[in-house]
Amino acid sequence: MSHIIYMYILVMAVVTYLIRMLPLTLLRKEIRNRTLKSFLYYVPYVTLAVMTFPAILTSGELFLPGLAGFITALILSWKGKSLIVVAAVSCLVVYLTESLLMFTGILI
Repeated sequence: MSHIIYMYILVMAVVTYLIRMLPLTLLRKEIRNRTLKSFLYYVPYVTLAVMTFPAILTSGELFLPGLAGFITALILSWKGKSLIVVAAVSCLVVYLTESLLMFTGILI
């Protein structure tokens, strides 16, 4: 059974390597297409958002504290606050919302 796990790891390593290696070997010229450059510029941000957004909403016991923290983070980010302030205040809002829900008996 363990040899199957090693095979899975090997296949994942090869696929990951190919995904990273092929663009470097096939695209040797500078990309001049403005649309493609713009698309490639935003790929890391979109990928990070897609990976973290579901975790934000499902990290706690209930949906509401995660949503409250997310909305807080959006508002603070929109107002130009620093990353530390946004993260700290959002965590505090999630904690306080969960505590309030526990106190009222909604979350047991």
